[in-house]
Order: sequence, then structure tokens, then C-alpha cells
Amino acid sequence: MLKNSNLLLNFKKKSLLVAISIGLYSITLAPCAISAEAASKPVQTEANAEFVFKYLAAEVAGQKGELGISTQLFYDLAKSSRDVRLAERAAKVAMYSKNAQAALETAKLWVELDANSTEAQQTAAQIYVINGDLIAAKPLLQKLLENTETQSNSFLYLNNLFSHQANRSAVLQLVQDLAAPYPQLAEAHFTLAQAAFQADNLALALTESARANQLKPHWEIAAIQQADILYTTSPEQAIGFYRNFLNDNADANDARLNLARMLIKQSRFNEAKPELVKLTKLAPQNPEILVVVGLLFVQSNQFNDAEKYFLQALDSEIKNKDPIYLYLGQIAEKNKNDTEAINWYNKVQQRASNTSAPQNDHYLDAKLSAANVIARSQGADIAIKMLDDLENLSDIQLAQVITAQANILAQSKRYQESYELLGKAVANMPNTNELIYEYAMAAERVQQYSVLETQLRLLIKIKPNFVQAYNALGYSFADRNVKLEEANKLIAKALELSPGDHYIMDSMGWVQYRLGNLDKAYEFLNKAYNLQNDSEIAAHLGEVLWKQGKHDEANKIWDEGIKASPQNEVILKTIKKFKP
Repeated sequence: MLKNSNLLLNFKKKSLLVAISIGLYSITLAPCAISAEAASKPVQTEANAEFVFKYLAAEVAGQKGELGISTQLFYDLAKSSRDVRLAERAAKVAMYSKNAQAALETAKLWVELDANSTEAQQTAAQIYVINGDLIAAKPLLQKLLENTETQSNSFLYLNNLFSHQANRSAVLQLVQDLAAPYPQLAEAHFTLAQAAFQADNLALALTESARANQLKPHWEIAAIQQADILYTTSPEQAIGFYRNFLNDNADANDARLNLARMLIKQSRFNEAKPELVKLTKLAPQNPEILVVVGLLFVQSNQFNDAEKYFLQALDSEIKNKDPIYLYLGQIAEKNKNDTEAINWYNKVQQRASNTSAPQNDHYLDAKLSAANVIARSQGADIAIKMLDDLENLSDIQLAQVITAQANILAQSKRYQESYELLGKAVANMPNTNELIYEYAMAAERVQQYSVLETQLRLLIKIKPNFVQAYNALGYSFADRNVKLEEANKLIAKALELSPGDHYIMDSMGWVQYRLGNLDKAYEFLNKAYNLQNDSEIAAHLGEVLWKQGKHDEANKIWDEGIKASPQNEVILKTIKKFKP
């Protein structure tokens, strides 16, 4: 329950009342109809005056950002007047202020005063769900779904409502109960399929998704859902499903786009290309489609095709061309055309020089990319000076610039300068997590291991879910063959936070190798290498294979790693160690 408080004490003073009544009356009453009604009647009693003054106080508090006071006052007014409009106002202010308890109390009052309001039911249900109280949300959602005019959309709304719920099995049970009375409604089966998929009940997810498609056979969103579920167990079945759907729904652009993505993910680029070309023909006036198609060609390493579609997008009426300039600059880099790359990056627009607002992110990304090209072609100092000259940067953007400068120095093997630059940055911006992490990595490059350990432990304390900090500290211990048991625990924690990360799998494989568990080491490293053909992972996997006596396999992996990155120091040192 909201606490009552004497918030009108100062408003009892006549001088202040007069000032508020004259100076604010016309601008503060507009948002709510109750105020107009109150204004039309003479203030004849103390109760009426109290109401008007309290309303004004609520408005003034809201304008001043004192949302807790504003919520309380609107709530008191709604409770005393039983006016649904004031209850709605109180609930919305409470929601905006992110005060869970106040939001719950005000929303309950809103539903009490207007039991048939869809918006009131949605708001109250949302608050219950946010608080994890699915049982309390259930009757509100049941009532919401009884409205036949909004039934379909209400079921789709449930997907968003439950998207951040941790207890997936409880959500699934609730959705099963909510959907049971509507066996002929495609949206009910769609929502149940989504809940089952999120709860890892693939059998139920497939059954319900198939039923949704059966009830509504040309519904593109349901088709995409079924293909996504199929893909988890059989990419081939998912691709086949899309082909069948597109035979009957040739203009389903989103489905075709997802089919192309699946084919690219499976490295079936020759099959993906005609689908992408069809997309551009089906939506010739849609520049966003051209950009997406270009990006998918980049993903499949078909840069000439990508460039063609990006240039077509530039020739269209697309409003924001800055991202396309960035993509074209990246393609020019891939083609080793540094001058062209810089020219594209320089086309990205900065904010007007007469504003103090931070630079837009596209502009900063372009300058950071250009700096890397300049460092490679004209020298690190010129690139660093160019970044020094950037103006109107937010703290986050300044941290990005400093990190880029430190990386340019490190790539030039000026490790001590990189370390010192980041040390000064951390001293000046001590609570910037990304700078702390980069400083720790720079410390390792100059063998300042105590600094590395101190900074990473600090980062873990500040941000307990900072995955890279656990992984970096654990890997550093494993690589130096120290504190191996702690290293194992740190990397296990990182893997728990990010189970599909191939770099963390590599770290786990490496610490298992150091612990003497060759079979476990191979398991993790092989899985990591299958996910990403990285040269350092190849170095580690090859070393484990060599220790297992599988020299031919080790040589094969090392050859692949060298081919991918001929100058990688880790793999070169590893090969030299075993084949001097």
C-alpha cells in the first residue's frame, strides 16, 4: 500500500496558492479532463479548493521530476474522487518512475475503477509479471483474452509480456492454461509454441507451431516461427519448410530473407544468392531491403555483390546514408584499397560544430575505422593525432577513442606506451568498465601481472556479470601455468554466463590441458575450433593433439591456422616449440 503523507503543507500558504493558481493553472490542467470540469465550477468549499490545489501540486511535482510525490498525489485524488482518469494518470506516472510498489497499487485502483478497460488490465498484468507474480496476473490476462475484438492481438502481446521472465516452465504452464479455451485460434497456438520453445520443450513447440500454420496457412510470422524451431534440430527440414511456404507465398519477403540467412549460415552461398536477388526484385523501391541484402552478401564474403547493392541503396531515396558509407568503407578495406576506404569513411556526417551534443555513433565508428587504416598506411602517430582532434565526445565515446588509440599503439608493438595511456585514462575515468578491462589486457602485454590481476578482480567486483573479466583472468593464470584450480573456476563461471562463446571454450580447453586432462582439453578445443577457425585456437588444439601423439592431425590444424593468419605470434611460437 502507498504511504500517506502530508504533502500539501506548503500549499496552505495563501501567497503560494495564489501564485500557483494564477501562474500555472492554464498550463497544468490540460493533460486530464477532470481539471477542465473543476475549472468550470466556482471553488466554493474548502474540499473543492483542496482538490484543485492537490491536483496542481501533482502536476507541478511531475514537471519538476518529483515523480514519487506526483504519483502519491494523483493516487490520493483518484481514491477520494473515484475518478478513473486520475487513477490512470497515477498508474502511468508510477510506471514511468519505475516504482514497482507504487505502480502495483495505482494499477490495482485503475482496474477497480474501470474493470472493462483493456489498457488497465494490461498495465496491471504487466506489473504483476514484472514482479514475477504470474498467479496474480492470470485472472487479469484471462479477462483480457475474453474480448473477441482484441483476442488475437492480446495473445501476441503475451509473447512480449513474458519475454524477460526467468522461470520459463512457469510461463509455459500459464500460457497453456490461457490458451486452452481457444483451440481454433491460430494466435493461441502461436503463443503457446513460443512459450514451449523458450522452455526448451521442442516437441510441444513444434506441435503447436504446426497447428498455428494449419489454422492460418499463409501467416508469415507463424511460418518463420516454425522454421526457427525446426532449425534447432534439423536445418535441412527448416530450409525445406521455407521452400514449400514460399512456393505458395512468393511475396513473403521476411520468410525469404530468413531462408537466405539460414543458407548463408550453412555456407550454402550459391543457394542463398538467387533468394537475395529475388528479394531485390520483389521490393525494388525498398532501399532497406537493398541494404540488408548487401549485408548478407558481406556475410557470405561476396563483396562485389554487396558493393553493388549498397551503391544502389545510395542512389535511392534512403534517408540515412551514413551506415552505407561505413559498409562501403569496410568493403574497400577488405579489398585492400585504403584510399577508397578513407574516402568512404570521411563521407559520414558529424554533428554541426555549433552544438555541444555528443557526436553520433556512425560518425565515431567511421573515424575509428579510418584511424586504423591511417595507422596501417601512414603511421600510428598520425592516426592517434587524428583521434585526438575529435570534439564533442560523451564519456563513453571518449573511452572508445582512448581504447582505439591504445590498440593502435599495441599493434605497432609500442606496448609500454599503450599501457601508460590506458593507466592515465583509468585514473581519470575510474568507473569505466571497458577501460579497466583494456588496461588489464595492456598490463599483461608488459608483464605487469599484479596490475592485470588487481584490475580484473576489481572489474568482477564492480560488474559481477562481466564475462570477459572472468575469462581473461582465468586464461592468464592458465597460460602462465599458475593458480590452475582458480583458473578453472573462473573460466567455468565465464562459460556459465556465456555458454556458446568459442573463445571461452578455448580457455577451458587450455586450462584442462594445463591440468593434464588431455581428453577434456581436446573436447573443448575441438568444439571451439569448429565454431571459429581461429589461429590461436588452432595453436592450442594442435598442441593437445601433439601431446596425444596425433602428430599428423596437429600438423594439419597448424597448417590451417598459419594459412588463416601467417603472422600470428601464438601459433608461430607453438609450432617452433614442437618443431624447432
